[in-house]
Amino acid sequence: MSEVFRYRSFATDAERGTLTCHYELDGREFTERVTFPGQEANPRWHTEAAQAAARLVFLLAGVSYYKTAAPPVIDLGQTALTEAEKSFLRDFYLHGLGEFAYRNTLDLTSTEIRAPRAPAPAQAPAPSPPPAGHPNRALVPFGGGIDSIVTVEQVRQRAEVALFVVSRPGDRFDAIEEPAAVAGLPIVRAEREIDPQLLRSAELGFLNGHVPVTGILSAIAVLAAVLGERDAVVMSNEWSASVPTLEYQGRPVNHQWSKSEEFEAAFRDVLAASPGPLPEYFSWLRDRTELWVGEEFARLGPYFASFRSCNKAFYTERARRFTYWCGQCDKCAFIDLILAPFLPAQALRQIFAVTGEPVEDPAMAGTFRSLLGAGAKPFECVGEVTECRAAVLLAARREDRAGNGLLAGLAAEVAGWPDAPSAAETEAMLRPVSRNFIPNGYADEPS
Repeated sequence: MSEVFRYRSFATDAERGTLTCHYELDGREFTERVTFPGQEANPRWHTEAAQAAARLVFLLAGVSYYKTAAPPVIDLGQTALTEAEKSFLRDFYLHGLGEFAYRNTLDLTSTEIRAPRAPAPAQAPAPSPPPAGHPNRALVPFGGGIDSIVTVEQVRQRAEVALFVVSRPGDRFDAIEEPAAVAGLPIVRAEREIDPQLLRSAELGFLNGHVPVTGILSAIAVLAAVLGERDAVVMSNEWSASVPTLEYQGRPVNHQWSKSEEFEAAFRDVLAASPGPLPEYFSWLRDRTELWVGEEFARLGPYFASFRSCNKAFYTERARRFTYWCGQCDKCAFIDLILAPFLPAQALRQIFAVTGEPVEDPAMAGTFRSLLGAGAKPFECVGEVTECRAAVLLAARREDRAGNGLLAGLAAEVAGWPDAPSAAETEAMLRPVSRNFIPNGYADEPS
């Protein structure tokens, strides 16, 4: 049984434009490398801000290697942490690996983090607003789905925007590249090379499961923003990402924890206390529902032929990737459902033309009932059940959905529930529903 997971070291190579992180478990060494094409010999690698951002990538990327055995002790070695950083890292492991622990029947609550204590930092200067006449320069992590597309189209009205895309070396996902081409914006890239031992998890007897990858990618994006002299990393994580997937042993388990408000607030605090200063980090959609996102996306017709959130478009092995919506997975069902109130039926039939639209397939009833809360919510990046219920009720009322037995049956079931969303509650979902962290320079209406 493994006892200690160790952080060894990280190093940046400015000439090659790379960050390399080293970890160890029971004498087995792991190496992760992140390369930033186009950033070779960038003098900003040598700045305090870049080194602080690289250190954050090192801290968060370790979770991928820790979970191979999930030992009771995490040893940071010579890497000192402030009390705030230690608390943040503990939450990142405990909550970010909540689904992993649930699926593997593990209790991570007693996991110990050992690290030299760093003094509390002096008050770091807040990021300076751009001088008058100088535009905001935003980096928007882009996954090719409706959330990041809506963010891009709104933020580009307020800032100079570059898309940020992370991929494996030498590999790109068509489901990202095709809508990125529609956006027509510059693309900043990072190539993340995880240790190849992780790809042999079953063979090597490693534990497997979900990690808080959005948190890792957020740290990589911050480093990319520093290197590119961009003032903000703008995420596309909406309100429902904060809602737990389920509760286990009295604790919430959230598949999307590193997309949640809790993570965003804590990560912002860590960035604010780091030397640099580091860029702003916030989600454009934090106070918005997926229902609102669906309504906004329905106005963006140029993307309809290229966007794709289907799980099977993102298989690691290129030969297994679908070049169309599979029409069967939870993500296909959710995207079809959240757009159905706002897009003509014919438009969605065209989007799902290869396999057929999920809401027109009676065999998908069980999948939709899970989205509606009548079964176990899937461990996927899907909306909250009340949003899905509202979407069913709205979609079933459309004239071009008359005769759709599946939608009519689901809507009748939802309408009979005591907690079915009212018209007023549905309308409220199309307005801001919580707080956000958007700074003044971005919150201003476009001129």
